[in-house]
Amino acid sequence: MIHALRRAIAAKRFAHRQSPGVATPGLLGAASSLLFAAPLLAQEGGSFWLPPARSTTAHQVDNLFFLVLGVSVFFFALIAGLLLLFVLRYRQRAEAVERHAPTHNTALEVMWTVVPVLIVMVIFYQGFVTYLDERTPPRNAYDIRVAARQWTWNFQYPNGFVSDQLHVPVDETVRLTMSSDDVIHSLFIPAFRLKMDVVPGRYTSTWFRAETPGEYELLCAEFCGTGHSDMVTKVVVHKAGEFEPWLKQAGDFIKSLPPAQAGRKVYELRGCKQCHSIDGSVVTGPSFKGLYGETVRFTDGTGGVIDDNFIRDKILDPQAKIRVGFQGVMPRIKGITSQEITVLIEFIKSLKK
Repeated sequence: MIHALRRAIAAKRFAHRQSPGVATPGLLGAASSLLFAAPLLAQEGGSFWLPPARSTTAHQVDNLFFLVLGVSVFFFALIAGLLLLFVLRYRQRAEAVERHAPTHNTALEVMWTVVPVLIVMVIFYQGFVTYLDERTPPRNAYDIRVAARQWTWNFQYPNGFVSDQLHVPVDETVRLTMSSDDVIHSLFIPAFRLKMDVVPGRYTSTWFRAETPGEYELLCAEFCGTGHSDMVTKVVVHKAGEFEPWLKQAGDFIKSLPPAQAGRKVYELRGCKQCHSIDGSVVTGPSFKGLYGETVRFTDGTGGVIDDNFIRDKILDPQAKIRVGFQGVMPRIKGITSQEITVLIEFIKSLKK
């Protein structure tokens, strides 16, 4: 239900923008998140409670979930049934004769002590084994860097290409090394039963091995501000032999596209669209429409013209000049190249009033 509400809020915000005017292990986090979202996540191949399991460790999480659920349902039914039986069987009656009540039963006390201990030991063993598997990636994993910021995801591949969607090859171990540029976020992929907090000031990591090609939802599961419900993207699992060609082609988009079109792609991939509209509406930051060439005032009392040098300096040092009427909340864009800055400037130039 929580996830469905997020989707509805995100859709409403998107429509509004189009019109003018210490890390939490994935096992515990994924299981708790899925418990609340489960009835609305049921898909083809899944169950009433859970979406289809599409990673190698997802089945272990499901087994543990259903073990705990089964134990809980069994004892709830047992206790509720006995309670109802005792209410009916031993209700007060006029003809009842007072008798001595038993105060001790050794066999019964041993049973309700030993049985719960054995059940807890089984759950602990299953949970501990699953935890170790999820926290110990196999060797030679494919490494992808993840940068989270309000309110977007960036995924950097070994060739330096940055995408706002996570693309991975099927049936290959992928390790995510994650960091946050601002507040705590949490990467959550329901189909993989994967959840890991992304904490500012340190790196966290997790891994998975996708079993089935397709597209799967990836979202933030830690409230991170007013745009939290918009922090949704996709995991694209490529078929065998398709990932490397995709990565090569995607990494060359600056060379293959006209500068303004390449700049628009940088605008989308680098998260600029989260705070800067292109239709004239003001979000967190000023709109890019008609921005180039404007004369503006800054909070330090100076002024200037929005030109190539100003945009470049603002990207590299966001806190240097704060425009009057706005707050200095823009984060530093780590890893952005001079080519990306150049085409982004060309894109902003093309957005005339």
